[in-house]
Amino acid sequence: MTAPITEIRIENAAWASARPRLSVLIPTFRDDPSALLKALDDPGAHAEIVVLDDGGGDDALAERIARRIEKLRVPARFVRLSSNEGRAKGRNRLASHARGEHLLFLDSDMLPDTPDFLSRWAAVAESGAPVAFGGFTLDQTPQRPETALHRAMALKSDCTPAPERAKAPEKHVFTSNLLVRRDVFETIGFDEGFAGWGWEDVEWAMRVVRQHPILHIDNTATHLGLDAATTMAAKYEQSAANFARVVASHRDIVSAYPSYKVAKALKPFPLRGVWRPMLKRVALAEAAPVSLRAFAMRLYRASLYIEAV
Repeated sequence: MTAPITEIRIENAAWASARPRLSVLIPTFRDDPSALLKALDDPGAHAEIVVLDDGGGDDALAERIARRIEKLRVPARFVRLSSNEGRAKGRNRLASHARGEHLLFLDSDMLPDTPDFLSRWAAVAESGAPVAFGGFTLDQTPQRPETALHRAMALKSDCTPAPERAKAPEKHVFTSNLLVRRDVFETIGFDEGFAGWGWEDVEWAMRVVRQHPILHIDNTATHLGLDAATTMAAKYEQSAANFARVVASHRDIVSAYPSYKVAKALKPFPLRGVWRPMLKRVALAEAAPVSLRAFAMRLYRASLYIEAV
């Protein structure tokens, strides 16, 4: 029998008496969010911060986060779990700790691009927007050879301005910088049937967009945590089952996505067990041109999705 997950809470001095309008929700798993917390320490934004350590198991890191939380001027709570719950369930748990009328989900490896980042989100919350995504950049991300592939792919497909994102509003929603009105999230939470990495945020947006408009704005934060190519491949491999779950519920939407179309085009090709590993080898080959590696990685990802289309 699996032991129940225990939850330890630590609050700072400002927490108990606060009446926040905006709740900033930050999940972390073996990442240090100190730089993000420092950037968000703006008492004028009428916000609170909740950080969730999703069973990372690093006592020293948890202690550093707890000390940082206690020193913040804004109301803040640190929640530490004994075991990992995963991306969807962890974010649902974070929302259960929130007291604001709007929830701002931020990944722990993000860093705001402007000093007024939080006050701008507070203004969007004041407008009553049901859902809004602020976008992300790589403006402050160090350039390293081992993450060159992820950088190239992210710049091409993810770091897009609001007018471009708005053309397919549900497709360009990530929990890295996402504002949600409380009543929307209480009726449409993340699907806890998703496991591992990938698609739980886009699938959530697919359900939301059927009932609410999704606003896209340019209030960006930098994604600092780019992955090495081997980590990217492993995440894509994890995401195949999640992609199948999306297709089963939202084929009408996802069938228009390039990942679906390419997977469908690749499906008739024989000897999949031969050419799929070859695509991965090209994608991981650091001596190859980054453009070729990116093309191979996209094809490799699509090849993993073949069974779902």
